[in-house]
Amino acid sequence: MANSWATFGRDLHLDLTRPGGLRAALLHALRDAVRSGRLAPGTRLPSSRSLAADLGIARNTVADAYAELVAEGWLSARQGSGTRVADRVVLPRALPAAPRRPGPGDPRRPGRPRFDLTPGTPDVAAFPRTAWLAAARRALTAAPSEAFGYGTPAGRPELRAVLADYLARARGVRADPDRIVVCTGFMQALALLARLPGAGRLATEAYGLDFHRGVIERAGLGTVPLTVDEHGARTEELAALDDVRATLLTPAHQFPTGVPLHPDRRAAAVNWARAHGGYALEDDYDGEFRYDRQPVGALQGLDPDHVVYLGTASKSLAPALRLAWMVLPDRLVDPLLAVKSTGEWQSGQLEQLTLAEFISSGAYDRHLRGMRLRYRRRRDQLVAALAERAPQVHVSGIAAGLHAVLELPPGTEQSVVQAARWQGLALEGLDRFRDPAAPPAARDALVVAYGTPPDHSFAGVLDALVRALPPGE
Repeated sequence: MANSWATFGRDLHLDLTRPGGLRAALLHALRDAVRSGRLAPGTRLPSSRSLAADLGIARNTVADAYAELVAEGWLSARQGSGTRVADRVVLPRALPAAPRRPGPGDPRRPGRPRFDLTPGTPDVAAFPRTAWLAAARRALTAAPSEAFGYGTPAGRPELRAVLADYLARARGVRADPDRIVVCTGFMQALALLARLPGAGRLATEAYGLDFHRGVIERAGLGTVPLTVDEHGARTEELAALDDVRATLLTPAHQFPTGVPLHPDRRAAAVNWARAHGGYALEDDYDGEFRYDRQPVGALQGLDPDHVVYLGTASKSLAPALRLAWMVLPDRLVDPLLAVKSTGEWQSGQLEQLTLAEFISSGAYDRHLRGMRLRYRRRRDQLVAALAERAPQVHVSGIAAGLHAVLELPPGTEQSVVQAARWQGLALEGLDRFRDPAAPPAARDALVVAYGTPPDHSFAGVLDALVRALPPGE
């Protein structure tokens, strides 16, 4: 039986269309593959027999090309080791150097930041790899065969059942598995909600993430900002807004100002939704991370028929999992699944099964307890460093989440952000998160994420941060 190309060893794409004969074309293609880095030093090449069969040429042609490239120094050949790319190949003369751009240490600009203190990412180095792998093995062993198919828009029933129990226990959410929809992230969940029929305009908090507003606007909806102060969003403003059917809120820990929504304003949001047949969209992005007391229960618990609860594993575990969930009012389930069925990406079924096992085994609770201690320690170090070395700057907001808001003297926000860049820190000022449609606030502050730097460098990060702050009086 004739051999097929699919039965041979490592695949190697070579272009033999260069004029001058097969041998010359093969030599040029192999040199180019080594020169460009597609074949790294030490890479073992296919045998001459396999490559000849793959390319449909004579074996002697390949053997002769290998021998010539060995003689030239591009390849090496040893008995029993096959033919490999040489460890030290003679590269062609370099192209003329491009004009030099200012780099680190150049007086014309600050260097590339060594540490990213912009909010949005947890300490991914602390991802529980061993426990996750163990959960994945158990989930894979128990997975039914149909779990390896494309899945359904609602998500795996195993995960939805586990989430219903967990959210009720840990966040006070009143959830039925049939009302939970699993998504590939908060952004997909928000985009799906914005595409529901009759959505109208959507009220957002005056301080928030611009790409959240962008998702809403790309769905064809307008947005209108709600004022944010020391008690969170002023939800009483909803009553005066025409054509607003929903509002996006961060009740447990307003992003980025770091304050919880006042009880009176929680009630106002729910009452408005009931009176107008609208919805409050509750972004519970870091509700598990409260350090000074038990977290405030979810807004959804006040009225499951008018609050859409949105949660995610991006902060509690890692963004790479691409797992989030919605707990919907009954009347929104079918319309949302209809929208999600029109070509939206589904979350990976095996990741869903693994998360279900991870939660039900107790590993998720253990991980969260450990991360609360880790993040609280980081926040305490930050607060102590400021109190000792920069008392003119204080931390506002509650002890929660993965970032802190540092209140600055008036008029210093932009200069401090620039000074931080010179210290090798990437961070944002509070004004960066203000809705352009909202009036400017007479407030200067930094939004500093303390969860991402590694433990061994955190003291140095604090030193650099303090150096960037304005001097005290």
